[in-house]
Amino acid sequence: MSQEQVTVETDESGPLDTFRQFFALERDVLVLSLAMFAFSLGFQMTSRYLPEYMVALGASGFVVGLFGTIGNVISAVFPYPGGAISDRIGSRYALTLFGLISTLGFVVWLVAPNLGVITAAGATIPPWIWIFVGLLLAQGWKSFGLGATFAVVKQATDPSRLAAGFASTETFRRTAFLIGPVLAAVLIGFHPDFTVSFQYVLGVAVVFGVVGTIAQHLLYDASEDSLGDSFEGIAQIKRDLRDMPDPLRPLLVGDTLVRFANGMVYVFFVLVITQFYQVSFETTVSLASFSYAIDLSPEAFFGYLLGVEMLIALISMAPAAKLAERVGLKPVVALGFAVYALFPIVLIGGPEVLDPVMPLQWAMVLIFAFSGLRFAGLPSHKALIVGPAEAGAGGRVTGTYYLLRNTVVIPSAALGGYLWEFVNPEIAFTIAAVIGVVGTGYFLLFGEEFEVYV
Repeated sequence: MSQEQVTVETDESGPLDTFRQFFALERDVLVLSLAMFAFSLGFQMTSRYLPEYMVALGASGFVVGLFGTIGNVISAVFPYPGGAISDRIGSRYALTLFGLISTLGFVVWLVAPNLGVITAAGATIPPWIWIFVGLLLAQGWKSFGLGATFAVVKQATDPSRLAAGFASTETFRRTAFLIGPVLAAVLIGFHPDFTVSFQYVLGVAVVFGVVGTIAQHLLYDASEDSLGDSFEGIAQIKRDLRDMPDPLRPLLVGDTLVRFANGMVYVFFVLVITQFYQVSFETTVSLASFSYAIDLSPEAFFGYLLGVEMLIALISMAPAAKLAERVGLKPVVALGFAVYALFPIVLIGGPEVLDPVMPLQWAMVLIFAFSGLRFAGLPSHKALIVGPAEAGAGGRVTGTYYLLRNTVVIPSAALGGYLWEFVNPEIAFTIAAVIGVVGTGYFLLFGEEFEVYV
């Protein structure tokens, strides 16, 4: 990839530019972008609150950790069979199938409290077990559909506009990351009982899933779908692992340690707000003679904190990608790694440090704004992964990289859950930060720069 090509891609990667170019993209990419927005909105409205929902249904901290680990398994395992299904039946029918499966998962989460405790064959099934069942289904479009979404963009977009096509889908997805938790926070404020109010959120998620599934099936033009050969199996995976470019290995080691650290504590972020600190948000907004009192529960406040986090992410990604053209990819990626690594200790201990200078609620706003900076290195990270790949091998290299990383990260949430439940949250978050710092340091010492940026 030439320096000129890099510049063109980063210039088109900003959120405002992407929305400006939206209606200039191919129809199938538009349809995919809208479907991705709908499903991402539904998933982001719900997924970050599920640990709190599980606790309300009687789950322990260790069970919440196991829930995170099952999510890691799904992220590692589902994309391969999902890609194989898409190759065999075509992207249109694959995405419709995955959309239906995902929507069914939202329905299972919605009805879980109403199922109550079930006794069958002498065994007692608590209501939180249905959250695990729903997870296997709800991640269908997100994880199964990963290969299909890439295929749609590739086959529907002129090669010279491929970066714009991917920028459109990614920006729509990230915008849903911003809107989803904030919308959830508004809905949660409608009822004082979290279990009931979160069912409002899940009901809206079901609607988004239905609309996204129907829209993509009716509007997507399947005439350009190409049906591929069947997946070659374990031999293909082994061959891809063996052929991974050497420059990726230090990046993979550092990234895996950082993601393992994040995986230990990620599902507990909501519990830090709602249970560990129990921080709500109260203030009065005054304009001229008009005053409005804002009083948010900890659960609702968490949604707005996620909105702050993603707003900073959307603002910072494009400038960071542009900065990488001047300083190289490695420093920008390392910055993102460092924020990932430090955030656990900043979240669990930062409010006490900031207590003399600002109230707890505003300290949390600042801390989650800091968390948003971890996404600044995302475009450079992706470029560093696919950059060293040979022409025509970028997809396989990327798939192999994420398969390895996500497989190693699988047990992280269970470990974090054990420490949270049986030791204490501070130890869990501190150990996570130490592992993340080690991963960041390893990448700084041994990571290689993509030669185009040298």
